[in-house]
Amino acid sequence: MNIEEYRDYCLRKPGVTEEFPFDANTLVFKVSGKMFALTDVDAFVSVNLKCEPQRALALREANPGITPGYHMNKKHWNSVATDGSVGDSLFYELIDHSYALVVAGLPKKLREGLR
Repeated sequence: MNIEEYRDYCLRKPGVTEEFPFDANTLVFKVSGKMFALTDVDAFVSVNLKCEPQRALALREANPGITPGYHMNKKHWNSVATDGSVGDSLFYELIDHSYALVVAGLPKKLREGLR
């Protein structure tokens, strides 16, 4: 996956915005103001994605390309390598999972507005 494919996939999701809230290099995707994915646009060596804690641990054990989230809460975030060590289908599934977790945590009115 390259950065344009990643960006396009994230932006196709309902209610998603892209921002650079931290610096000029860290691209953050949000849904209703809540982060679900971020990456360094210059290096694009990994993407940080939110993950259910038990699943995060299992993914890290099974995939060397998935590590605790860099500069994030290690319990809830994974860094997923973009070097091909994590297959595209799993990568897309993890983006979907991250988005779904954030949406599930939104107030009901916001969730309904995304449909």
